[in-house]
This record gives sequence, C-alpha cells and structure tokens, in this order.
Amino acid sequence: MNWRSVKFDWNRARAFLVTAEEGSLSAASKALGISQPTLGRQVAALEEELSIALFERSGRGLELTQAGLELLDYVRAMGEAASSLSLAANGRATSIEGEITISASEITAAFALPPILLRLRNLYPGIRINLVASNQVSDLRRRAADIAIRNFRPDEPHLIARKLGHFSATLYATRNVLETLSEGFPNDVADAPFIGFLTENSAYINALAERGLMLRENSFVARTDSHLVHWEMTKAGIGIGMVPVEVGDPEPGVGRVFQNQVFGGDVWLVSHRELRMNLRVRTVFDFLAAELAAYFRTAGT
Repeated sequence: MNWRSVKFDWNRARAFLVTAEEGSLSAASKALGISQPTLGRQVAALEEELSIALFERSGRGLELTQAGLELLDYVRAMGEAASSLSLAANGRATSIEGEITISASEITAAFALPPILLRLRNLYPGIRINLVASNQVSDLRRRAADIAIRNFRPDEPHLIARKLGHFSATLYATRNVLETLSEGFPNDVADAPFIGFLTENSAYINALAERGLMLRENSFVARTDSHLVHWEMTKAGIGIGMVPVEVGDPEPGVGRVFQNQVFGGDVWLVSHRELRMNLRVRTVFDFLAAELAAYFRTAGT
C-alpha cells in the first residue's frame, strides 16, 4: 500500500461522517463532545485537503454535495473499522474498575435496575455506571452501550445474548376510570379512554386487537412516547394504560382492567461478543444476568 497517497486526517474524516449522519454541525458537535466551531474547522480543513466541497450551506442547513455523497460510504467503512478496532482493544481490558454503560427501557431502568445496581456498586465500588434509559434499541456495535436489556432476541452475528426470563404486562386504570366503562366493555370500547403512544401506536392497536380490543386512533385521549409518562398519566386517571405487572399490581391507586388478560414476552441480556472478553463487562454481564433472572422470575409469580 502506498501510505503517502493517504493525505487526509482521520479526525477530520470522522468530523465529516458524524456531521453527515447527524444532519447538522450542532448535533454532530454534541455527539462528538467538541465545540461547533472546532467541528466546522475540521470539516472545512478536510474539504481543503481533498480539494472538494462536501456540503452545501443553505437556509435549511447542511446538504451533502454529490462528491460528499460519493465519499460517504468510504468514510462509513472507515468508521466501522475504527469502531471494530476500539471494540477489540477494549475487549482485552483486564481491570474491573472503570465505566460501564447499560441500556434499558425506561420502565426497567426506573423500577428494576436501581436496587440491582446498588448491589453491583457495593460489590465493585470501582465501577462507574452509565444508565441509558431509552425505549429505542441501542447500537451496541457503535458503543452506544456495553450491555443492553431487550425484549427480543437479537439476530446480529456480532452480538451475544442470554435469556433472562419472561415479562408480563396488562392494562390498568384508576377506580374512577374503571367505573366509567360501559357494561358492554370490552366488546364495546367506543367510550373507553385509552392512553397510547406517539410513534408506535399502530403496533399497540394491533397488539390490543389480538386480545379482542378493537381500538381506533380516536380511542386514545392522550399519547406519549415516554413509558414513564404513560404510567403517570394512567395513575392520574387520564385513561387506561399498560405497564408490567410488577409495577402496576403494587400501585394502590390503580387496578387491573382484566384480571387474567396479560401481554408478555422474553427478556434478553445482550452485549457485543468482543466486549465479553473484557473482564469488567463480563463481570457486570454475569452479575446482571443472575440478578435480573431472579427479578423476572419473581415478577412472573
């Protein structure tokens, strides 16, 4: 390989890649943790090094030029290679001390994990925990998290997964809401107030339809993508909402809409296979697997 033919700085290529993927300098600067002016200078320096314009500046922000589009796939491949290198290097770390990033849904992060993470901290005080509470699937290959708790089994070959158990959820409402339901409920749901979701409501409607609840979009009196807010709305008496039974059953202000009608699925603990060679990640992975398996086993009783 002619190394002298490579005449650009990788950091500047990374700045171009992240700006293209994030869509703006402000979003890219946040993703990289550097100032927007510094990022802008890196992109401009790469354009000068390559003697091409990568972006067009317009009233709508930044748009890739044709040259930028043609180079983007090459830079993405470089980003994947850099990520793989980082994973392989981090996978060989042997210290239990340091940061660990765990990704979980809002409900799992808020209700299941805090006491478990306290026990983890008591056992390994040198570990610093970053907990990503999100209902979006974290990209483990890009190191959005070291370990993720998911409600589905991943099929990517670079990931490893361990089944933790089964979760159960059902519909809840306050007594006042339950008293407003018609005698024909659930066959007649025309006047029943439901709380839904902003971006996944169609899937929610389909899941309820499989259980005989034929809802429409106008059946929902409130919607939110935050599962925690969804639960708070339910507790406030706005409408009927759904949460895991281990969260809903102990809540004194609400009751089950159906005593025996539950939804559920499997829970998986997931990590990148390279990171399983990292002593810190392997230790936390095995600890979480045991603790969460016990939690979901108890929650399912």
